Amino acid sequence: MPNSPSEPPCRIRLQHPGPLLVEGPVEVELDDGSTVRSDRFRVALCTCRRSRRYPWCDTSHRDRVRLSTESQRN
Repeated sequence: MPNSPSEPPCRIRLQHPGPLLVEGPVEVELDDGSTVRSDRFRVALCTCRRSRRYPWCDTSHRDRVRLSTESQRN
């Protein structure tokens, strides 16, 4: 569906490291040919494939290592 002159273009923001932020609503075609849709005004698309909700980002790309209480005191 091409953009008409009165329609603003789709905006995608790149974040490194992190997801692609896409102004929605969006429809995403997956590798297997199926499609998923989100009606949200902005969606985060996973680029690392660690997300349990792929293709939507669930912040699994973030480092989740927590320091023990003993190492925090030192």
